[in-house]
Amino acid sequence: MILATGFGTGYGPIAPGTWGSLPGLALAFGLERWAGRWAVLGGALFFAIAGVWAAGRVEALLGEKDPGRVVVDEIAGQMVTLLFLPMTLPILVVAFFLFRVLDVFKPWPARRLEDLPGGSGIMADDLMVGLYANLILHGLALWRPVWLGLA
Repeated sequence: MILATGFGTGYGPIAPGTWGSLPGLALAFGLERWAGRWAVLGGALFFAIAGVWAAGRVEALLGEKDPGRVVVDEIAGQMVTLLFLPMTLPILVVAFFLFRVLDVFKPWPARRLEDLPGGSGIMADDLMVGLYANLILHGLALWRPVWLGLA
């Protein structure tokens, strides 16, 4: 339950997914500062794999499909968003908002991935959205680096 609810952030008063994205942002930032960019990948993999298990267990325990308080998927997705990017303040801010917007709209095929069973369905759409956001940020970094504090 602790992992699935993002250390309790899934109990946020409004928009638990937004609250749940904050630990992903903080963890990615901390891992990158502590051990480098590859550590962020390791953290994202940990939360993706452990999240499938934890989210599936909590979904079964509560008897609800994709319970709102389960936000480990946002943690993993936010970390994927930040993979191999420098942790400048503009990138962190844009990454947070870009991930949240894409998570709400879930462009194809992210929405379809929610249909996967159990924890896989809970996690897969956010990991796909994180990949989309990551690719957009890498494109922005190449096209307009000054917008992201890189120039």
